[in-house]
Amino acid sequence: MTTKTSYTFGTRLAGRIADVRPSVEAALKAEGFGVLTEIDVAATMKAKLGVDQAPYVILGACNPSLAHRAIDADPSVGVLLPCNVVLREDGPETVVEVMDPMTVIAIADAPGIRSVAEEAKARLERAVAALGTIA
Repeated sequence: MTTKTSYTFGTRLAGRIADVRPSVEAALKAEGFGVLTEIDVAATMKAKLGVDQAPYVILGACNPSLAHRAIDADPSVGVLLPCNVVLREDGPETVVEVMDPMTVIAIADAPGIRSVAEEAKARLERAVAALGTIA
């Protein structure tokens, strides 16, 4: 099952985050993305606020060649990088949601950014589609 908002696209996979994360990272890697950062939102909320919530992790995914092209086009675009990939548990499933790079166009419409965003979106869509065959 696919998921979509005005600024994300993704899928639902059977299993916990720990079960699906290797497949998510492999699908990203196949499209030239590596994971630069990880934020364990659930652990942070527990530590800082004492709030229990379902497991929720944000991965900062980066394709170095695309990031280089984007920064060359507009050095300030770095505030919008990397592409965030959310893994959040919802019952027995993990929702995998990816930031739609085309939303960057509404914020940073410098020449050259559109082509980078389009390529990033196509690569990320292929990664999400590959996940659909794993579940």
